[in-house]
Amino acid sequence: MSASGNSGVRWGDVLLASIAAVSWALVGMAGVASLGLHLLGADSAGSLGPMTAAVVVLGAGGSVSPSGDVSAFGLEGAEATTAVDITPLGVGLAGALLLSFFFLRSLRGAGKTISVGELAARAGAVAVLFVATMGGLAWAGHDVITIDGDALGPGLGLDQVPGGDAPGGIGELLPDGLGDIGGLLPDQLPDRLADLADAKASVGFSVNTGESLVGAACWVLGVLVVALLASRRTPLPRGWDAVHRVVRPAVSALVTVLVVAVLAGLAAAAYAAVGDDHPKRIAGAALLGAPNGVWLGIPLGLLVPWDGRATGELAKVLPDPLDELLRVNAAEPVTLGRLAGLDGRVWLLGIAVAVMMLYAGVLTAARTPRGHGAPLSVAGADRARGELSVVGFAGRCAVRLGVATGVALPLLVWLTDVSADASLSVLGVDAFGAGIELHGSVPMAVLLGAVWGAGAGGLGALLT
Repeated sequence: MSASGNSGVRWGDVLLASIAAVSWALVGMAGVASLGLHLLGADSAGSLGPMTAAVVVLGAGGSVSPSGDVSAFGLEGAEATTAVDITPLGVGLAGALLLSFFFLRSLRGAGKTISVGELAARAGAVAVLFVATMGGLAWAGHDVITIDGDALGPGLGLDQVPGGDAPGGIGELLPDGLGDIGGLLPDQLPDRLADLADAKASVGFSVNTGESLVGAACWVLGVLVVALLASRRTPLPRGWDAVHRVVRPAVSALVTVLVVAVLAGLAAAAYAAVGDDHPKRIAGAALLGAPNGVWLGIPLGLLVPWDGRATGELAKVLPDPLDELLRVNAAEPVTLGRLAGLDGRVWLLGIAVAVMMLYAGVLTAARTPRGHGAPLSVAGADRARGELSVVGFAGRCAVRLGVATGVALPLLVWLTDVSADASLSVLGVDAFGAGIELHGSVPMAVLLGAVWGAGAGGLGALLT
């Protein structure tokens, strides 16, 4: 029975559409994750399959716990610990786009309207199947990598390994990318572990199943809600006309500019890779983390303050001048003005984000129905009424985009939150420490998002 007409749910169509949406989403996420890891050279340090599964789980809101241990002289007194809270948004975005496309396509095939029951059934089936698949990936996403001090070179024990920068040093002996796993950076180990003969280190990672399933459920439901609110051609249940008129124009405009911003970031990474000595690494990092950098820059460009610190070798992964600022003084918040004081070109970020918001305002106005009131431009005796209509239309666009941006900006701050710490202690002696912390102010993101959104919505309506 058709959904447009009555209450019947076509479970066969629901199941097939759910399988298609989840399958394509996982294929896209796994493809981006595996290609990115391969370009970064991570597969030279361990099996690509478990790493891909773990990164896919991370991209879908999951949690991975890296851990390790060092054994020396037969004692178990050396332990390496790490804590990582970074989401590869490139993987998540690929899955979200594919999942949304096939989910919305199935809704359009259901008819001109859709019942609440069928909408809930289709969304629920996609969510259940996706979470179940994440459970399988959580089981597969674990591995252990072992480094044997005696095996680092022919007849060369760890006590004889030269420094990381020296010819033939440990930096050349370890596989590419291994230094970034578990905090074991090659140029830090020789000075502290040279006296540990026959040393062995193992670095592992495993998916936290419970947390990952909860995160996957929240992720897939969030993606489906945003997709439904951003699509302007997907049918809605009867009585939901206000959602189509009021919510969809602003949400679709914001989603459009955020995706376009990521495409611009990928284009910039491609340009940088052309003249770099390691283009594969830039390409791999862009595939996995381009949305992280772009969506972190948007709140920063809209003047949202961030608190952060960077210590040890992990500080080197931050872009300039952010790394310099956090090393010099981490007590003060990171703002656009402080970064521009180190490099004046940072002001271009603020200009670009302001133009992006204006573009969102224009899109919101262009997609907002005018209603059945007076036209936007009239002549003669009705000119005053037309001017009032313009002001009212601009006010509606300002309020709608302001509310949408006030919700979206703190969401970006939460998604791009960074926390990474690594420590290596040997028999109670601290041998290595590094970490990155970068947290945006959520209350300021709400306030500034509402202000910027309202301004861009009103100005965009007047320009339209």
